[in-house]
Amino acid sequence: MQSRLDDFAHDAPGALSFLRPRATPEGYVEHPLLKDRVLKTYPFQLTVASEAAAADTLVVLPTGLGKTVVAALVTAERLSHAATKVLFLAPTKPLVVQHYRSFSTWFRSLPSAVFTGEVSKPVREGDWETATAVFATPQLVVHDLLEGRYSLKDIGLVIYDEAHHGRGKYAYAKIAAIYQTQGPAIRRQLALTASPGDPKEILAHLHLASAIVRSREDEDVAPFVQTVETSLVRVALSEDQKAAVEELRGAAREEMVRLQRYGLLRTRKLAVTSIKDLVAARKQLFALPIRMGARFQALVRIALAQHLLHAVELIEREGFTPFLGYLERVQAQPKLKKADKLFLEHEALARAKELAGASGDGTNSHPKQTELLSLVSETLKEKPDAKILVFTEYRDSVRSLVDMLKKEGLRVERFVGQAHRSEKDRGMAQRHQLSVLDAFKSGRFNILVASRVAEEGLDIPQVDLVVEYDVLSSGVRTTQRMGRTGRTMAGRVVTLLSEGTKEERYRVKGLVRAARSRRELRKVSTGASGPDGPDS
Repeated sequence: MQSRLDDFAHDAPGALSFLRPRATPEGYVEHPLLKDRVLKTYPFQLTVASEAAAADTLVVLPTGLGKTVVAALVTAERLSHAATKVLFLAPTKPLVVQHYRSFSTWFRSLPSAVFTGEVSKPVREGDWETATAVFATPQLVVHDLLEGRYSLKDIGLVIYDEAHHGRGKYAYAKIAAIYQTQGPAIRRQLALTASPGDPKEILAHLHLASAIVRSREDEDVAPFVQTVETSLVRVALSEDQKAAVEELRGAAREEMVRLQRYGLLRTRKLAVTSIKDLVAARKQLFALPIRMGARFQALVRIALAQHLLHAVELIEREGFTPFLGYLERVQAQPKLKKADKLFLEHEALARAKELAGASGDGTNSHPKQTELLSLVSETLKEKPDAKILVFTEYRDSVRSLVDMLKKEGLRVERFVGQAHRSEKDRGMAQRHQLSVLDAFKSGRFNILVASRVAEEGLDIPQVDLVVEYDVLSSGVRTTQRMGRTGRTMAGRVVTLLSEGTKEERYRVKGLVRAARSRRELRKVSTGASGPDGPDS
Protein backbone atom coordinates (compact mmCIF):
# COMPACT_ATOMS: atom_id res chain seq x y z
CA MET A 1 0.00 0.00 0.00
CA GLN A 2 1.30 3.45 -0.88
CA SER A 3 2.27 5.66 2.03
CA ARG A 4 0.98 9.19 2.36
CA LEU A 5 3.46 12.05 2.24
CA ASP A 6 2.03 13.40 5.48
CA ASP A 7 3.15 10.21 7.25
CA PHE A 8 6.77 11.30 7.09
CA ALA A 9 8.81 13.84 9.00
CA HIS A 10 12.03 15.05 7.41
CA ASP A 11 14.76 13.37 9.36
CA ALA A 12 16.02 11.86 6.11
CA PRO A 13 19.63 10.66 6.26
CA GLY A 14 21.94 12.99 4.39
CA ALA A 15 19.31 15.71 4.17
CA LEU A 16 20.48 19.13 3.11
CA SER A 17 22.05 21.00 6.00
CA PHE A 18 19.83 24.05 5.71
CA LEU A 19 16.60 22.03 5.93
CA ARG A 20 15.72 21.90 9.61
CA PRO A 21 14.04 18.80 11.08
CA ARG A 22 10.25 19.21 11.04
CA ALA A 23 8.34 19.95 14.21
CA THR A 24 5.31 18.26 12.63
CA PRO A 25 5.09 15.31 10.23
CA GLU A 26 3.49 17.35 7.43
CA GLY A 27 6.53 17.29 5.18
CA TYR A 28 6.81 21.00 4.32
CA VAL A 29 10.27 22.36 3.54
CA GLU A 30 11.44 25.20 5.74
CA HIS A 31 13.99 27.50 4.14
CA PRO A 32 14.53 31.27 4.07
CA LEU A 33 14.17 31.36 0.27
CA LEU A 34 11.04 29.18 0.13
CA LYS A 35 7.50 30.15 1.01
CA ASP A 36 6.09 28.71 4.24
CA ARG A 37 3.95 25.59 3.99
CA VAL A 38 3.95 25.49 0.20
CA LEU A 39 6.55 22.96 -0.96
CA LYS A 40 6.25 19.39 0.26
CA THR A 41 8.94 16.80 -0.33
CA TYR A 42 9.33 13.07 -0.06
CA PRO A 43 12.18 11.99 2.25
CA PHE A 44 14.13 10.48 -0.63
CA GLN A 45 13.99 13.82 -2.48
CA LEU A 46 15.89 15.46 0.37
CA THR A 47 18.54 12.75 0.29
CA VAL A 48 18.89 12.94 -3.50
CA ALA A 49 19.05 16.75 -3.45
CA SER A 50 21.72 16.69 -0.74
CA GLU A 51 23.90 14.34 -2.78
CA ALA A 52 23.27 16.23 -6.04
CA ALA A 53 24.23 19.56 -4.48
CA ALA A 54 27.71 18.23 -3.78
CA ALA A 55 28.78 17.42 -7.34
CA ASP A 56 27.85 17.74 -11.01
CA THR A 57 25.21 15.06 -11.05
CA LEU A 58 22.78 13.14 -13.25
CA VAL A 59 19.61 12.38 -11.26
CA VAL A 60 17.39 9.57 -12.56
CA LEU A 61 13.96 9.38 -10.90
CA PRO A 62 10.78 7.63 -12.02
CA THR A 63 8.38 9.98 -13.77
CA GLY A 64 6.01 11.71 -11.38
CA LEU A 65 8.28 11.55 -8.33
CA GLY A 66 9.40 15.15 -8.27
CA LYS A 67 12.54 15.84 -10.29
CA THR A 68 11.51 19.51 -10.35
CA VAL A 69 11.29 19.49 -6.55
CA VAL A 70 14.86 18.19 -6.39
CA ALA A 71 15.88 20.99 -8.75
CA ALA A 72 14.20 23.55 -6.46
CA LEU A 73 15.99 22.19 -3.37
CA VAL A 74 19.39 22.29 -5.07
CA THR A 75 18.62 25.79 -6.39
CA ALA A 76 17.74 27.02 -2.88
CA GLU A 77 20.98 25.53 -1.56
CA ARG A 78 23.09 27.22 -4.23
CA LEU A 79 21.38 30.61 -3.89
CA SER A 80 21.65 30.53 -0.10
CA HIS A 81 25.42 30.14 -0.19
CA ALA A 82 26.40 32.51 -2.99
CA ALA A 83 25.25 35.57 -4.90
CA THR A 84 24.81 33.64 -8.12
CA LYS A 85 22.38 32.92 -10.94
CA VAL A 86 20.57 29.78 -12.06
CA LEU A 87 19.93 28.67 -15.64
CA PHE A 88 17.08 26.14 -15.91
CA LEU A 89 16.91 24.52 -19.36
CA ALA A 90 14.06 22.46 -20.79
CA PRO A 91 13.54 21.14 -24.35
CA THR A 92 10.09 22.62 -25.04
CA LYS A 93 8.48 26.00 -24.49
CA PRO A 94 5.50 24.72 -22.46
CA LEU A 95 7.89 22.86 -20.17
CA VAL A 96 10.01 25.99 -19.69
CA VAL A 97 6.89 27.93 -18.68
CA GLN A 98 5.80 25.11 -16.38
CA HIS A 99 9.09 25.22 -14.47
CA TYR A 100 8.94 29.00 -14.24
CA ARG A 101 5.45 28.76 -12.74
CA SER A 102 6.53 26.11 -10.22
CA PHE A 103 9.52 28.11 -8.98
CA SER A 104 7.39 31.26 -8.82
CA THR A 105 4.95 29.36 -6.59
CA TRP A 106 7.61 27.90 -4.29
CA PHE A 107 10.18 30.70 -3.87
CA ARG A 108 9.57 33.85 -1.82
CA SER A 109 11.34 36.17 -4.22
CA LEU A 110 13.10 34.98 -7.33
CA PRO A 111 13.66 37.60 -10.06
CA SER A 112 13.19 35.53 -13.20
CA ALA A 113 13.33 35.68 -16.98
CA VAL A 114 11.79 33.33 -19.54
CA PHE A 115 13.68 32.84 -22.82
CA THR A 116 11.99 30.77 -25.52
CA GLY A 117 12.03 30.69 -29.30
CA GLU A 118 8.90 31.19 -31.33
CA VAL A 119 8.60 29.90 -34.90
CA SER A 120 9.67 33.21 -36.45
CA LYS A 121 11.55 34.99 -33.66
CA PRO A 122 12.89 34.47 -30.15
CA VAL A 123 10.98 35.76 -27.13
CA ARG A 124 12.85 36.99 -24.07
CA GLU A 125 10.49 37.86 -21.23
CA GLY A 126 12.71 39.53 -18.68
CA ASP A 127 16.35 40.52 -18.67
CA TRP A 128 19.38 38.23 -18.38
CA GLU A 129 21.39 40.71 -16.33
CA THR A 130 18.74 41.40 -13.66
CA ALA A 131 17.29 37.88 -13.37
CA THR A 132 18.43 35.49 -10.66
CA ALA A 133 16.82 32.55 -12.46
CA VAL A 134 16.53 32.19 -16.23
CA PHE A 135 14.19 29.53 -17.63
CA ALA A 136 15.00 28.82 -21.27
CA THR A 137 15.02 26.49 -24.24
CA PRO A 138 18.61 25.40 -24.95
CA GLN A 139 18.60 26.26 -28.65
CA LEU A 140 17.92 29.91 -27.90
CA VAL A 141 20.64 30.06 -25.24
CA VAL A 142 23.21 28.51 -27.59
CA HIS A 143 22.29 31.05 -30.28
CA ASP A 144 22.59 33.94 -27.83
CA LEU A 145 25.91 32.69 -26.45
CA LEU A 146 27.38 32.37 -29.94
CA GLU A 147 26.12 35.87 -30.75
CA GLY A 148 27.75 37.20 -27.57
CA ARG A 149 24.53 38.59 -26.09
CA TYR A 150 25.55 37.30 -22.65
CA SER A 151 27.84 34.73 -21.06
CA LEU A 152 27.66 32.05 -18.37
CA LYS A 153 30.24 33.71 -16.12
CA ASP A 154 27.71 34.42 -13.33
CA ILE A 155 25.76 31.15 -13.60
CA GLY A 156 26.39 29.12 -10.45
CA LEU A 157 23.98 26.32 -11.39
CA VAL A 158 22.83 24.94 -14.73
CA ILE A 159 19.86 22.54 -14.68
CA TYR A 160 19.18 20.27 -17.68
CA ASP A 161 15.64 18.91 -17.61
CA GLU A 162 14.86 15.81 -19.72
CA ALA A 163 18.61 15.26 -19.80
CA HIS A 164 18.37 12.18 -22.04
CA HIS A 165 18.58 14.74 -24.87
CA GLY A 166 22.11 15.58 -23.79
CA ARG A 167 23.95 13.64 -26.45
CA GLY A 168 25.22 14.14 -29.97
CA LYS A 169 24.65 17.58 -31.46
CA TYR A 170 21.77 18.58 -29.17
CA ALA A 171 22.13 22.03 -27.59
CA TYR A 172 22.55 20.64 -24.05
CA ALA A 173 25.99 19.28 -24.91
CA LYS A 174 27.02 22.59 -26.48
CA ILE A 175 25.97 24.56 -23.40
CA ALA A 176 27.77 22.13 -21.09
CA ALA A 177 30.96 22.54 -23.12
CA ILE A 178 30.71 26.34 -23.05
CA TYR A 179 30.00 26.25 -19.31
CA GLN A 180 33.30 24.49 -18.68
CA THR A 181 35.19 27.53 -20.00
CA GLN A 182 32.82 30.43 -19.27
CA GLY A 183 31.38 29.38 -15.93
CA PRO A 184 32.62 30.71 -12.58
CA ALA A 185 35.22 28.89 -10.52
CA ILE A 186 32.53 27.51 -8.22
CA ARG A 187 29.84 26.07 -10.46
CA ARG A 188 27.42 23.19 -10.44
CA GLN A 189 25.41 21.19 -13.00
CA LEU A 190 22.27 19.16 -12.35
CA ALA A 191 20.78 16.89 -15.02
CA LEU A 192 17.33 15.34 -14.57
CA THR A 193 15.60 12.51 -16.40
CA ALA A 194 13.38 9.49 -15.90
CA SER A 195 14.93 7.54 -18.77
CA PRO A 196 18.53 8.30 -19.72
CA GLY A 197 19.04 5.62 -22.36
CA ASP A 198 22.84 5.26 -22.20
CA PRO A 199 23.74 7.09 -18.95
CA LYS A 200 27.49 6.98 -19.67
CA GLU A 201 26.89 8.98 -22.83
CA ILE A 202 24.94 11.63 -20.90
CA LEU A 203 27.63 11.85 -18.20
CA ALA A 204 30.31 12.36 -20.84
CA HIS A 205 28.47 14.89 -23.02
CA LEU A 206 27.31 17.02 -20.09
CA HIS A 207 30.60 16.78 -18.16
CA LEU A 208 28.95 15.25 -15.09
CA ALA A 209 30.82 13.55 -12.27
CA SER A 210 28.27 11.07 -10.98
CA ALA A 211 24.76 9.65 -11.25
CA ILE A 212 22.12 9.18 -8.58
CA VAL A 213 19.52 6.62 -9.57
CA ARG A 214 16.26 5.68 -7.95
CA SER A 215 13.85 3.05 -9.28
CA ARG A 216 10.27 2.34 -8.29
CA GLU A 217 11.49 -0.69 -6.31
CA ASP A 218 14.04 1.12 -4.12
CA GLU A 219 13.34 1.06 -0.40
CA ASP A 220 12.98 4.80 0.00
CA VAL A 221 10.89 5.22 -3.18
CA ALA A 222 8.57 2.19 -3.11
CA PRO A 223 6.23 3.60 -0.42
CA PHE A 224 5.36 6.53 -2.69
CA VAL A 225 4.72 4.87 -6.05
CA GLN A 226 1.43 3.62 -7.35
CA THR A 227 0.72 0.41 -9.22
CA VAL A 228 0.73 0.73 -12.99
CA GLU A 229 -0.95 -2.13 -14.84
CA THR A 230 0.46 -2.71 -18.34
CA SER A 231 -0.98 -4.81 -21.14
CA LEU A 232 -0.45 -5.45 -24.85
CA VAL A 233 -3.33 -5.76 -27.32
CA ARG A 234 -2.58 -7.28 -30.72
CA VAL A 235 -4.73 -6.41 -33.73
CA ALA A 236 -4.76 -7.77 -37.26
CA LEU A 237 -4.70 -5.52 -40.32
CA SER A 238 -7.71 -5.61 -42.62
CA GLU A 239 -7.39 -7.47 -45.93
CA ASP A 240 -7.36 -4.16 -47.82
CA GLN A 241 -4.55 -2.85 -45.62
CA LYS A 242 -2.53 -6.03 -46.04
CA ALA A 243 -2.94 -5.83 -49.82
CA ALA A 244 -1.90 -2.16 -49.90
CA VAL A 245 1.16 -2.91 -47.77
CA GLU A 246 2.19 -5.73 -50.10
CA GLU A 247 1.89 -3.47 -53.16
CA LEU A 248 4.01 -0.74 -51.61
CA ARG A 249 6.55 -3.06 -50.01
CA GLY A 250 7.06 -4.87 -53.33
CA ALA A 251 7.66 -1.55 -55.07
CA ALA A 252 10.15 -0.52 -52.38
CA ARG A 253 11.99 -3.81 -52.78
CA GLU A 254 12.35 -3.22 -56.53
CA GLU A 255 13.97 0.15 -55.84
CA MET A 256 16.34 -1.38 -53.30
CA VAL A 257 17.39 -4.07 -55.81
CA ARG A 258 18.25 -1.24 -58.21
CA LEU A 259 20.31 0.38 -55.47
CA GLN A 260 22.29 -2.83 -54.97
CA ARG A 261 23.52 -2.44 -58.53
CA TYR A 262 25.21 0.77 -57.41
CA GLY A 263 26.95 -1.11 -54.60
CA LEU A 264 24.49 -0.06 -51.89
CA LEU A 265 22.52 -2.16 -49.35
CA ARG A 266 24.43 -5.33 -50.29
CA THR A 267 24.95 -6.31 -46.67
CA ARG A 268 21.29 -5.78 -45.72
CA LYS A 269 18.37 -8.19 -45.95
CA LEU A 270 15.94 -6.26 -48.10
CA ALA A 271 12.94 -7.63 -46.19
CA VAL A 272 14.05 -5.75 -43.08
CA THR A 273 15.75 -2.74 -44.68
CA SER A 274 14.51 0.45 -43.01
CA ILE A 275 14.37 4.14 -43.79
CA LYS A 276 17.35 4.54 -41.46
CA ASP A 277 19.30 2.12 -43.68
CA LEU A 278 18.39 4.22 -46.72
CA VAL A 279 19.64 7.37 -45.01
CA ALA A 280 22.94 5.58 -44.33
CA ALA A 281 23.05 4.44 -47.97
CA ARG A 282 22.67 8.03 -49.11
CA LYS A 283 25.77 9.01 -47.10
CA GLN A 284 27.65 5.99 -48.42
CA LEU A 285 26.76 6.93 -51.99
CA PHE A 286 28.86 10.08 -51.92
CA ALA A 287 31.95 8.02 -51.10
CA LEU A 288 31.51 5.74 -54.13
CA PRO A 289 33.59 6.40 -57.29
CA ILE A 290 30.70 6.70 -59.75
CA ARG A 291 29.70 9.27 -62.38
CA MET A 292 27.63 12.29 -61.37
CA GLY A 293 24.68 11.17 -63.49
CA ALA A 294 24.62 7.73 -61.90
CA ARG A 295 24.90 9.28 -58.43
CA PHE A 296 21.89 11.49 -59.17
CA GLN A 297 19.83 8.51 -60.33
CA ALA A 298 20.76 6.57 -57.20
CA LEU A 299 19.74 9.53 -55.03
CA VAL A 300 16.36 9.61 -56.74
CA ARG A 301 15.88 5.87 -56.14
CA ILE A 302 16.83 6.23 -52.48
CA ALA A 303 14.28 9.03 -52.02
CA LEU A 304 11.59 7.02 -53.83
CA ALA A 305 12.26 3.96 -51.65
CA GLN A 306 12.01 6.18 -48.57
CA HIS A 307 8.59 7.44 -49.70
CA LEU A 308 7.37 3.89 -50.27
CA LEU A 309 8.65 2.53 -46.96
CA HIS A 310 7.15 5.46 -45.07
CA ALA A 311 3.80 4.79 -46.72
CA VAL A 312 4.04 1.15 -45.64
CA GLU A 313 4.77 2.13 -42.06
CA LEU A 314 1.88 4.58 -41.96
CA ILE A 315 -0.65 1.98 -43.08
CA GLU A 316 0.72 -0.73 -40.79
CA ARG A 317 0.91 1.38 -37.65
CA GLU A 318 -1.77 4.01 -38.09
CA GLY A 319 -4.11 3.14 -40.97
CA PHE A 320 -5.20 4.61 -44.27
CA THR A 321 -6.01 8.11 -43.01
CA PRO A 322 -2.43 9.08 -42.08
CA PHE A 323 -1.28 7.44 -45.32
CA LEU A 324 -3.61 9.61 -47.42
CA GLY A 325 -2.64 12.67 -45.38
CA TYR A 326 0.99 12.02 -46.24
CA LEU A 327 0.16 11.87 -49.95
CA GLU A 328 -1.65 15.20 -49.69
CA ARG A 329 1.37 16.85 -48.09
CA VAL A 330 3.74 15.51 -50.75
CA GLN A 331 1.37 16.69 -53.51
CA ALA A 332 0.98 20.13 -51.91
CA GLN A 333 4.70 20.95 -52.01
CA PRO A 334 5.41 24.13 -54.01
CA LYS A 335 7.94 22.32 -56.17
CA LEU A 336 7.96 18.55 -56.61
CA LYS A 337 11.29 16.79 -56.92
CA LYS A 338 11.77 13.93 -59.36
CA ALA A 339 11.42 11.30 -56.61
CA ASP A 340 8.18 12.96 -55.43
CA LYS A 341 6.71 12.77 -58.95
CA LEU A 342 7.76 9.13 -59.39
CA PHE A 343 6.17 8.30 -56.03
CA LEU A 344 2.87 10.05 -56.76
CA GLU A 345 2.67 8.46 -60.23
CA HIS A 346 3.69 4.96 -59.11
CA GLU A 347 1.36 2.11 -60.01
CA ALA A 348 1.72 0.59 -56.54
CA LEU A 349 0.62 3.86 -54.96
CA ALA A 350 -2.40 4.08 -57.26
CA ARG A 351 -3.43 0.57 -56.23
CA ALA A 352 -2.94 1.38 -52.53
CA LYS A 353 -5.11 4.48 -52.91
CA GLU A 354 -7.84 2.36 -54.53
CA LEU A 355 -7.72 -0.05 -51.62
CA ALA A 356 -7.93 2.83 -49.16
CA GLY A 357 -11.02 4.16 -50.92
CA ALA A 358 -12.61 0.70 -51.06
CA SER A 359 -12.63 0.27 -47.29
CA GLY A 360 -16.34 1.04 -47.15
CA ASP A 361 -18.05 2.30 -44.00
CA GLY A 362 -15.53 3.73 -41.57
CA THR A 363 -13.59 4.54 -44.70
CA ASN A 364 -10.02 4.67 -43.54
CA SER A 365 -10.12 3.27 -40.04
CA HIS A 366 -7.46 0.98 -38.61
CA PRO A 367 -8.49 -2.02 -36.47
CA LYS A 368 -6.72 -0.24 -33.61
CA GLN A 369 -9.49 2.35 -33.65
CA THR A 370 -12.04 -0.28 -32.66
CA GLU A 371 -9.82 -1.39 -29.78
CA LEU A 372 -9.22 2.20 -28.72
CA LEU A 373 -12.92 3.00 -28.66
CA SER A 374 -13.58 -0.14 -26.63
CA LEU A 375 -10.88 0.77 -24.08
CA VAL A 376 -12.18 4.32 -23.76
CA SER A 377 -15.79 3.23 -23.41
CA GLU A 378 -14.98 0.62 -20.74
CA THR A 379 -12.88 3.09 -18.76
CA LEU A 380 -15.54 5.80 -18.82
CA LYS A 381 -18.25 3.30 -17.90
CA GLU A 382 -16.34 2.35 -14.76
CA LYS A 383 -15.34 5.95 -13.99
CA PRO A 384 -17.23 8.68 -15.89
CA ASP A 385 -14.74 11.41 -14.93
CA ALA A 386 -11.67 9.34 -15.83
CA LYS A 387 -8.84 11.10 -17.68
CA ILE A 388 -7.47 9.29 -20.72
CA LEU A 389 -4.30 10.12 -22.67
CA VAL A 390 -3.73 8.63 -26.13
CA PHE A 391 -0.25 8.80 -27.70
CA THR A 392 0.32 8.41 -31.41
CA GLU A 393 3.43 9.04 -33.51
CA TYR A 394 1.87 10.85 -36.46
CA ARG A 395 -0.15 14.05 -36.43
CA ASP A 396 -2.46 12.82 -39.20
CA SER A 397 -3.39 10.04 -36.81
CA VAL A 398 -3.97 12.55 -33.99
CA ARG A 399 -6.50 14.33 -36.17
CA SER A 400 -8.28 11.15 -37.33
CA LEU A 401 -8.53 9.75 -33.78
CA VAL A 402 -9.94 13.02 -32.44
CA ASP A 403 -12.53 13.05 -35.26
CA MET A 404 -13.45 9.42 -34.60
CA LEU A 405 -13.90 9.93 -30.85
CA LYS A 406 -15.89 13.14 -31.32
CA LYS A 407 -18.29 11.30 -33.63
CA GLU A 408 -18.95 8.98 -30.70
CA GLY A 409 -19.99 11.99 -28.60
CA LEU A 410 -16.88 11.94 -26.41
CA ARG A 411 -15.16 15.01 -24.96
CA VAL A 412 -11.76 14.96 -26.64
CA GLU A 413 -9.08 17.43 -27.78
CA ARG A 414 -5.76 17.16 -29.59
CA PHE A 415 -2.29 18.18 -28.38
CA VAL A 416 0.50 18.66 -30.93
CA GLY A 417 3.60 20.77 -31.51
CA GLN A 418 3.82 24.29 -32.88
CA ALA A 419 4.86 23.62 -36.46
CA HIS A 420 2.22 24.12 -39.17
CA ARG A 421 2.12 21.19 -41.59
CA SER A 422 -0.82 22.36 -43.71
CA GLU A 423 -4.15 24.16 -43.40
CA LYS A 424 -5.67 20.88 -42.22
CA ASP A 425 -2.85 20.25 -39.77
CA ARG A 426 -2.02 23.51 -38.08
CA GLY A 427 0.30 23.56 -35.09
CA MET A 428 -0.57 24.78 -31.62
CA ALA A 429 1.00 27.97 -30.30
CA GLN A 430 2.41 27.86 -26.77
CA ARG A 431 -0.58 29.67 -25.26
CA HIS A 432 -2.95 27.26 -26.98
CA GLN A 433 -1.01 24.27 -25.65
CA LEU A 434 -1.14 25.62 -22.10
CA SER A 435 -4.86 26.41 -22.33
CA VAL A 436 -5.58 22.87 -23.54
CA LEU A 437 -3.63 21.40 -20.62
CA ASP A 438 -5.50 23.67 -18.19
CA ALA A 439 -8.82 22.54 -19.65
CA PHE A 440 -7.76 18.89 -19.34
CA LYS A 441 -6.80 19.43 -15.70
CA SER A 442 -10.11 21.11 -14.88
CA GLY A 443 -12.16 18.37 -16.53
CA ARG A 444 -13.69 20.40 -19.37
CA PHE A 445 -12.78 17.40 -21.49
CA ASN A 446 -11.35 14.07 -20.38
CA ILE A 447 -9.61 12.55 -23.43
CA LEU A 448 -6.40 14.03 -24.84
CA VAL A 449 -4.93 12.65 -28.08
CA ALA A 450 -1.31 13.74 -28.30
CA SER A 451 1.80 13.51 -30.41
CA ARG A 452 5.26 13.09 -28.88
CA VAL A 453 5.23 16.69 -27.58
CA ALA A 454 3.22 15.45 -24.56
CA GLU A 455 5.67 12.66 -23.71
CA GLU A 456 8.13 14.76 -21.76
CA GLY A 457 7.67 16.36 -18.39
CA LEU A 458 4.55 18.43 -18.93
CA ASP A 459 2.38 18.93 -15.87
CA ILE A 460 -0.37 16.65 -17.10
CA PRO A 461 -2.68 15.70 -14.23
CA GLN A 462 -3.15 12.17 -12.97
CA VAL A 463 -4.27 10.04 -15.90
CA ASP A 464 -6.32 6.89 -15.37
CA LEU A 465 -5.53 5.30 -18.73
CA VAL A 466 -2.65 5.79 -21.15
CA VAL A 467 -3.05 4.22 -24.58
CA GLU A 468 0.00 3.79 -26.79
CA TYR A 469 -1.64 3.74 -30.18
CA ASP A 470 1.66 2.70 -31.73
CA VAL A 471 4.73 0.78 -30.61
CA LEU A 472 8.06 2.55 -30.22
CA SER A 473 11.54 1.10 -30.49
CA SER A 474 12.77 3.75 -28.04
CA GLY A 475 12.84 2.61 -24.43
CA VAL A 476 13.32 6.26 -23.39
CA ARG A 477 10.12 7.45 -25.04
CA THR A 478 8.13 4.44 -23.86
CA THR A 479 9.17 5.20 -20.27
CA GLN A 480 8.10 8.82 -20.75
CA ARG A 481 4.68 7.76 -22.01
CA MET A 482 4.11 5.31 -19.18
CA GLY A 483 5.09 7.96 -16.65
CA ARG A 484 1.96 9.96 -17.44
CA THR A 485 -0.04 7.64 -15.17
CA GLY A 486 0.43 6.03 -11.75
CA ARG A 487 1.28 9.30 -10.05
CA THR A 488 -1.23 9.93 -7.28
CA MET A 489 -3.34 6.83 -7.88
CA ALA A 490 -3.08 3.48 -9.63
CA GLY A 491 -2.98 3.68 -13.41
CA ARG A 492 -3.14 1.58 -16.54
CA VAL A 493 -1.11 1.53 -19.76
CA VAL A 494 -2.33 -0.34 -22.84
CA THR A 495 -0.19 -0.71 -25.97
CA LEU A 496 -1.81 -1.49 -29.34
CA LEU A 497 0.31 -3.52 -31.74
CA SER A 498 -0.33 -4.41 -35.39
CA GLU A 499 0.46 -8.10 -35.90
CA GLY A 500 2.93 -9.12 -38.56
CA THR A 501 4.36 -5.61 -38.96
CA LYS A 502 7.49 -3.71 -37.99
CA GLU A 503 5.84 -2.98 -34.67
CA GLU A 504 6.72 -6.54 -33.63
CA ARG A 505 10.42 -5.73 -34.13
CA TYR A 506 10.06 -2.29 -32.54
CA ARG A 507 8.67 -3.88 -29.39
CA VAL A 508 11.61 -6.31 -29.11
CA LYS A 509 14.08 -3.49 -29.72
CA GLY A 510 12.43 -1.36 -27.06
CA LEU A 511 12.61 -4.15 -24.48
CA VAL A 512 16.26 -4.87 -25.30
CA ARG A 513 17.20 -1.18 -25.07
CA ALA A 514 15.36 -0.73 -21.78
CA ALA A 515 17.17 -3.75 -20.28
CA ARG A 516 20.52 -2.42 -21.52
CA SER A 517 19.78 0.98 -19.98
CA ARG A 518 18.98 -0.62 -16.61
CA ARG A 519 22.29 -2.51 -16.68
CA GLU A 520 24.23 0.66 -17.48
CA LEU A 521 22.42 2.56 -14.73
CA ARG A 522 23.49 -0.05 -12.18
CA LYS A 523 27.12 0.49 -13.24
CA VAL A 524 27.11 4.28 -12.85
CA SER A 525 24.71 4.70 -9.94
CA THR A 526 26.01 6.07 -6.66
CA GLY A 527 22.82 6.01 -4.65
CA ALA A 528 20.32 3.33 -5.61
CA SER A 529 19.43 0.06 -4.01
CA GLY A 530 16.97 -2.71 -4.68
CA PRO A 531 16.33 -4.65 -7.91
CA ASP A 532 17.48 -1.89 -10.23
CA GLY A 533 20.18 -0.46 -7.98
CA PRO A 534 23.91 -1.09 -7.98
CA ASP A 535 23.77 -3.84 -5.40
CA SER A 536 21.48 -6.11 -7.37
